[in-house]
Amino acid sequence: MGVGVAIWFEVTGFGVGLLLGSFLNVCISRLPAHESVVRPGSRCMKCGHAVRWYDNVPVVSWVVLRGRCRDCKERISWRYPAVELITALWIWRAADIGIRMWFFDCDFCVRSTFRAGTTLDAFSVAILGFLLIGLIVMDWQTQRLPDAFTLTGIVIGLVLACVRAAFLAPGEGDIVLNPSHQLRLSSPGSFAAQGNVFLTGTEAMIMGRVAAIAGAALLLLTIRWLYKTLRKREGMGLGDVKLLAMIAAFLGFGPSLLALFVGVLAASVYGVVLLARGRAARETELPFGSFLAAGGLVASLFGAGVVDWYLGLLR
Repeated sequence: MGVGVAIWFEVTGFGVGLLLGSFLNVCISRLPAHESVVRPGSRCMKCGHAVRWYDNVPVVSWVVLRGRCRDCKERISWRYPAVELITALWIWRAADIGIRMWFFDCDFCVRSTFRAGTTLDAFSVAILGFLLIGLIVMDWQTQRLPDAFTLTGIVIGLVLACVRAAFLAPGEGDIVLNPSHQLRLSSPGSFAAQGNVFLTGTEAMIMGRVAAIAGAALLLLTIRWLYKTLRKREGMGLGDVKLLAMIAAFLGFGPSLLALFVGVLAASVYGVVLLARGRAARETELPFGSFLAAGGLVASLFGAGVVDWYLGLLR
């Protein structure tokens, strides 16, 4: 029964991902130009003809039409099926993570709370992936990171963190300083052990996520200011700052640093390759947001494990 349910959820996730990928293509095409994603309906970017409903099936229609508009025969970019497939695979992966954790047995947890929390985690991964995939393509094509994705993403990530905090098990995530002394909780006005400072798991998660957003933004703002001071020109846009803050809103400060590291490393390698091939100069602007968003995808899948491994080396 469990295997059948898991397969059903994964197949459903893949199908939903295809639909979300189709909508994401609309966002990619219109948001950088400040156009509505609702009206008008899908149309050919060359001839302006409305796309028929049977030509709007994700991936399948592109294959059937052989990558050309039915009316004007102009080529339809391979970006459209690629985004749909990548989004579908990402949502499938999120569904796979969620369903595996749903059937995971834990000895010291409240079953309903654990399931609700893991479902929210998988949902968060799905939403973050949707936003980051869109931002990768938008920044690569236009070097713009629309606020409709970054700022909205910050709000969504923070709201999801607040909801996730509500489903923490009793004692989960609590922070106790000076735990060598006994900590006693009592009613207001009665005696409590002195010298103990603590945060509940709910407080720690929410306050930590707010601090992560502020810290990530401040870090890139500082780097941006230093670069401008030393080089006398802009080296990073505010869109990159908002993007890293969005990643921190979903994942926390540690994984956002991993995303930044992966993004800087990937952008550096790409820049070196362009310089070596004579296709860029030292002043050539790179779509850093695309690399940073890709780093966010990596961090969302492996961030927690990598951060724990790294902190373990410091102990």
